Amino acid sequence: AVLTTIRGCPAVLVVTSINRSALERIGGLRDGELSFNSWFDDAALLEHVAFSPLPTADVHVMYARGTTLGNPAAAVVAKQVNYDPTRGTDGSLSFAVQALANAFGLNWCKLLTAGKRTDAAATNGAGVDFGTGSLSFGLVAYLHVFSFTGTSVTVAIQESSDDGSTDPYAAVTGGAFAAASGRTSERIVTSLTQTVERWLRAVTTGTFTSAVFAVAVDRHGTAVAY
Repeated sequence: AVLTTIRGCPAVLVVTSINRSALERIGGLRDGELSFNSWFDDAALLEHVAFSPLPTADVHVMYARGTTLGNPAAAVVAKQVNYDPTRGTDGSLSFAVQALANAFGLNWCKLLTAGKRTDAAATNGAGVDFGTGSLSFGLVAYLHVFSFTGTSVTVAIQESSDDGSTDPYAAVTGGAFAAASGRTSERIVTSLTQTVERWLRAVTTGTFTSAVFAVAVDRHGTAVAY
């Protein structure tokens, strides 16, 4: 797939008063979009099988900027609104997919996994530095489980002020995803007034032999509302 649009911003409201000679704009409700083009591929679990049903329920969409731990990632809970085909003169067949945010807007996150991470047993992931000391605005996190073998896996987020050097990692309150037993995705939000420390990592527990997943987190730098 080829990314075409990342958009995350408030809706723009035009509120020009009678004594102005140019448009005045203020921010309205949050919005977001992830759009991309995909090539036709009807193999199991690939593009056509995933996009062609045009689900009416929410979908979770994530764009990871590379496969390095801590890299930026854009994530959104959205409605897939289209699956429009274009046939090229060379015989190629591509499809445009637009995912528009539903209820929450788009979050710019950091990856707590190096792209897709594969755990064969309970694992403590490496810490990611979020750059400043503790902040008191909570976090939002996204999980995608791509494949799974076993009974269940629970992915959770832990925090430390110094990457465990003198402050051992401990669970982030409200930072555990629901136990997964197959392909799934989930968005969680902690209290928006709780303190979250500088370093975060993704850990797994459960009974399994293979869990392939990705986690992205937005530790809020200012007060937000969802």
